[in-house]
Formats: sequence, structure tokens, C-alpha cells
Amino acid sequence: MRKYLLYAIAAGLVFSLSLGNPQLSRAEKIGFVNVEEVLTNSDIGKTAGEELKKSYEKTRKTIQDKEKELQRLKDELEKQRPVLTEKAMKDKEQAYQKKFRDYQDLVKDANEDIQGRRQEFLGKNVPEIMKIISSIGEKEGYTLIMDMSNPTIAYSAKDNNLTQRVTQEFNKIKKSR
Repeated sequence: MRKYLLYAIAAGLVFSLSLGNPQLSRAEKIGFVNVEEVLTNSDIGKTAGEELKKSYEKTRKTIQDKEKELQRLKDELEKQRPVLTEKAMKDKEQAYQKKFRDYQDLVKDANEDIQGRRQEFLGKNVPEIMKIISSIGEKEGYTLIMDMSNPTIAYSAKDNNLTQRVTQEFNKIKKSR
């Protein structure tokens, strides 16, 4: 929300300056880019997405196996409840609770791993994308380039959307390394 407010203020400032100066209003150039789309559709983004998906699928299989085991233990516990002594029942419930905590830890660790990989990917690539955007902005005289993946934008002219171009530049940079 804060980022959107900053964009709105910047756009309002540019607009208000252009009202007082007719030459400035003709020279106004505002562009839009969707950084999330660049990350997703770039070659390196597609590769990273496939790797994350493979890792997730492998972990998901392990998690599903643990869920089945927990359900089996729970069913077994319920069936044996009438015939078990109080101590035996308590021991089985404790064993079940331990396995359930292990399951919760597995899920938590898997989520943290995926989130960590995503953050690492963003940390490596977003600064490069921002450099590309800045370079285009400076070379072509843009007053403002907004990231459409963060604020809500009600309208943007397709002519000023730089997402595809930034994706192509990002692919060129990554291929040259």
C-alpha cells in the first residue's frame, strides 16, 4: 500500500507540474513494467520455476506419505482404544503426537525451504532487472516507470508497457554470463 501511495504521489506530482508547463506535458513519458512477469517469463525464471516445482513435488510426496502414516496410526489407535490399558493407550497417543509434531516440522521446513529459494532468486535477479529498467528510463527519457506487479493500476496504455522488452534484455544479460 505504501508503494502504491508513493507511485500515486509521484504521478500526481508529474501531472501537476505538466499542468503549469505545456512543454513539459508534451514531453511526459510514463512507462509500466511488471517485474513479477519478467521474473516468471524470463529464461532463468522459467528454469528456476521448474526446479522449484520438482523440489515441491518431491517434498509433497514425502508429506503425503507422512499424512497416510498418521491417518493409519490414528485409525489403529481408535480401533484399539477399547482393549488397551490406560498406560498402553497413553503411550500410543504420545507416539502419535510425536509423529504429528515431526510431520508439522517437515511441512514447516519444506515451506521455509521453498520460500528461502524464492527469496534467494529474487535477491539475485531483481537488482539486475531494476538496472535494466533504470537504463531504459534514462536512455529514452521516461519521467516515471511503475511496477505493475505491486500497486493496483486501473489503466495503463499498452504502448508504454515495457515488460516484454525488459524480459528480453534480462535474457540477453543472463545468456551472456
